[in-house]
This record gives sequence, C-alpha cells and structure tokens, in this order.
Amino acid sequence: MLAGIVGENGAGKSTLLKILSGELRPLGGTVRHGGRFGYCPQDVVVNEALTVRQHLEFFRVARGLSDLQHAGQVMDALGLSEYVDERAGLLSGGTRQKLNLTLALMHDPQVLLLDEPYQGFDWETYQRFWDLAARLRDTGRSVLVVSHLAYDAERLDELWRLQRGVLRPAEGVSA
Repeated sequence: MLAGIVGENGAGKSTLLKILSGELRPLGGTVRHGGRFGYCPQDVVVNEALTVRQHLEFFRVARGLSDLQHAGQVMDALGLSEYVDERAGLLSGGTRQKLNLTLALMHDPQVLLLDEPYQGFDWETYQRFWDLAARLRDTGRSVLVVSHLAYDAERLDELWRLQRGVLRPAEGVSA
C-alpha cells in the first residue's frame, strides 16, 4: 500500500508521524503495530562530522544488521552511492535527505513512515524516489508519505487529508 496524507502547514502531519513512530505519546488512544518500521523525519537527523559510510556502519551496528546490502540497493536507487566517503556536513540539502531516507530504509522495514521525504530533491531524484516507493509497495511494503501538497495523488493507492486534527479521505484533492 502506498498512502499519502496531506494538510496545511501546522495541521499536525509531523506530529501524527511522531506519534505513529513512538517518538511522541498520544494524548488519547493507542497505537499498535507489528513488524519492522522505518521512520524518515522531515528534519534530517545526521551527524555532520561523520561520512555517509560512517552513518551506515553506525546504523548497521545499532540495528543488528549483518551487512549493508539493502542500504547499498537504496543508495543506488536514490543516486547516493557516489557520496559514500563524503562528510554529511558537506552534502547538499537534497543529498542529506537521500542519506536520511537510506537510514530509514536500510533495515528493509515492512512499514515506512515518510515526512516530506523528497524535500530538497532535484527532479531526477524526485522521480527515483517515486520509483522506489512503487517498488516497495509492489513487494508488499506499506509506505505512508506525508506532505502539505498533493502533487502526486495519482501515484498513491489512498490519499487522506488532515485538517484540524481530523483525518478523512481526501475527496476532491487534485494532483
């Protein structure tokens, strides 16, 4: 499933993803999920002093992965491989976002929560992102993409709108 949530700035989209990922506690209700999930926050969370390779190795150990094979596939798909020995602090914003996304995907999650995942991407990388998202869906993964715009509604299986804390099917939202 490839689903999207749209809403105006300040509607609570990032807060919803933080609750779904366990980063924030909900004020009410319960969140349950099983299996591996990946979370790519809107703000890139990398250490500027580390290289891309050092980030991958740190997260490999932290996640208990035996190798970086899946991370390599994601990097190739996004066009990040050529930057493997660059320090994160020297990367452009879009390239840092590629690293952010790779870190969220490197353990091959069943569910992927993406908050404005293509922020800063150039057109080619933007297209690569959607190709990757479609491949993930086609292999049985669930992908949730959150954005303030619905440019890519036709790429999604479902589109939801978050408005004033209420999530509803997005009827009439055009791409």
